Amino acid sequence: MALSREQLAQRVAQELQDGFYVNLGIGIPTLVANYVPEGIEVMLQSENGLLGMGQFPTDEEVDADLINAGKQTVTMATGASLFDSAESFAMIRGGHVDLTVLGAFEVDCQGNIASYMIPGKLIKGMGGAMDLVAGADNIIVTMTHASKHGESKLLAECTLPLTGKGCIKKVLTDLAFLEIKEGKFHLLERAPGVSVEEIVKLTAGELVVPNHVPEMKFPT
Repeated sequence: MALSREQLAQRVAQELQDGFYVNLGIGIPTLVANYVPEGIEVMLQSENGLLGMGQFPTDEEVDADLINAGKQTVTMATGASLFDSAESFAMIRGGHVDLTVLGAFEVDCQGNIASYMIPGKLIKGMGGAMDLVAGADNIIVTMTHASKHGESKLLAECTLPLTGKGCIKKVLTDLAFLEIKEGKFHLLERAPGVSVEEIVKLTAGELVVPNHVPEMKFPT
């Protein structure tokens, strides 16, 4: 079974480490805020000027003035701070973010990412993605492994306009967790119930498959 949006967020949350400053992109990455493991402290950054995002609010907690970069209402954790967009991007461009979690349309085996536009479709802008991929060393991309038409999104070479070049090292899809190195995708884990053969079939870029590929584990 392919991972749900919540399971993708749960698996990314397992990569968080105590003391990390983490930027969560729009979409699935924002859900990671709900699954920070117990026993660790992380500061979640939103590029619109909030450091210390908490979980999504209940109906009683909603404050319409407190939003993330995706215009969703959020909460603030203990010790949170608010600042302007220039300060936020100074943090990003200065390399002060330990982990960035982004969505994408395509990723290729050279670590290139296409995430901000599809030619011919209306877009609001590229957002902060180009700054994030240029300023971060540790990036995890979350995405579906294939399009709704069954076409791979893990390619030998991206076909869409690039957001960044050679910057992606790990990709979590609804089918698999992969690492990019030496110009190839390396299969690390597979979603529960998903076969290696299915992953191979839906990966267009060169894929290295070890003898044993463990299933992802989730907290019970």
